[in-house]
Amino acid sequence: MFSVIFPGQGSQIVGMGKELYDKFVIVKNLFKQADETLNFSISKLILEGPKEELDLTANTQPAVFLISYSIFNVVKNEFNLDLNKAKYFAGHSLGEYSALSCAGYLDFSETLKILRVRGDAMQNSVPKGQGGMVAVLGSKVEIVEKILIENKENLKVQIANDNSEGQIVLSGTIQDLEKLIEILKDNSIKIIKLPVSAPFHCDLMRNATKIMSEELNKLIFKNGQNKLISNVTANEIKDPDELKNLLIKQIENRVRWRESVINMIKNDVDHFIEIGPGKVLSGLVKRINRNVKINTINSQSDIEDLKI
Repeated sequence: MFSVIFPGQGSQIVGMGKELYDKFVIVKNLFKQADETLNFSISKLILEGPKEELDLTANTQPAVFLISYSIFNVVKNEFNLDLNKAKYFAGHSLGEYSALSCAGYLDFSETLKILRVRGDAMQNSVPKGQGGMVAVLGSKVEIVEKILIENKENLKVQIANDNSEGQIVLSGTIQDLEKLIEILKDNSIKIIKLPVSAPFHCDLMRNATKIMSEELNKLIFKNGQNKLISNVTANEIKDPDELKNLLIKQIENRVRWRESVINMIKNDVDHFIEIGPGKVLSGLVKRINRNVKINTINSQSDIEDLKI
């Protein structure tokens, strides 16, 4: 059995999707529809840059979704490969919105608009320069959790992403992250500061939670074709009402990607297909379990090599 997975922020590059845009009318039409929906040329930003603008969270989130959705539709409509036969759809953070849209829970234009709002709300939840994120490499999540609990009175830092074995991302104020970095170094734990301008998936995102709660509650989710795996619980989402609540919780809660992949494998998934720019999730899946089959779909040749 296979699962379809969708990447999140950090996978974007200028020029992503250009090959498929040049070759397939369906992609050109989706890019045009996105420009009209968002009232600016996101297609030009994706294809030509500049990188600094594409990397702004309010632009990155709809842009990555647009590429994932375009690739999904090329696979489905131009190559007659039915990705909706997947046992599960799952996505990393914003990728969860790509998953729910491709599975039919929310239409294309609504997803673009909500991701534009989400990106803007997350970017502006904390004043620029006050929050950040660091990656912890080569350590177990239990060890990092223990250190955070031991220092919880002095430090406001949380696990934002449990990505894979040996890759954990932390969010917090810059001041507290600097203190924590020293503690982690004393424990011989390797840390890399991430080039992000906001501390995603932690309590500091509460303003974004408020905005997204209001916006998501305006939407009506349909009954989609595929079972979704929630970032918040790492388990299957049972119904559209639960989906809405979990998407609201997702803003401040840990992305349980490692657990999500493990749970899909436990439920007979042995093949993962990453749909979207880059191959970040494919790398994480490989670190979690080397025995599963992985396809990364970015180009026509990738699609031609895909067997499901």
